[in-house]
Amino acid sequence: MEITKNINFRLAKIEDIHKLYHIESRSFSSPWPEEAFYNDIAHNRFASYVFIEVDGTQAGYCGVWIILDEAHVTNIAILPEYRGRKLGEKLLCKMMSLAKEAGAKTMTLEVRVSNHVAKSLYKKLGFQEGGIRRGYYTDNREDAQVMWVNI
Repeated sequence: MEITKNINFRLAKIEDIHKLYHIESRSFSSPWPEEAFYNDIAHNRFASYVFIEVDGTQAGYCGVWIILDEAHVTNIAILPEYRGRKLGEKLLCKMMSLAKEAGAKTMTLEVRVSNHVAKSLYKKLGFQEGGIRRGYYTDNREDAQVMWVNI
């Protein structure tokens, strides 16, 4: 595992949409379209996207909707070349902290039932398994495991 120094977190802005999409398209086989990021950042007052930067380079991002006392992770992605450095863990911990500061008491997310690496991380951070959303993912109709944590 490579040691990572100079880590920063930065709120994404409208002009960062292409950077969000770059990370998204390199991280997932069925990426969200750029328009989805635009709509969230430009029109959804509940949405926040935060980059994790390594030496000034955007290595990943996390999106969260905070509505009343609940935060929902819409997506989290780390570029393949930055994986294995605990950046996803650092980023999700940061988002949990920001959500708590904003008044959220719980955080929820969905994860592919086959994504054991992500599920292991979420459990490490205290997330518990909730229900299953059948056929949730449109690319292959895979089920999603709903997970939640008190923050």
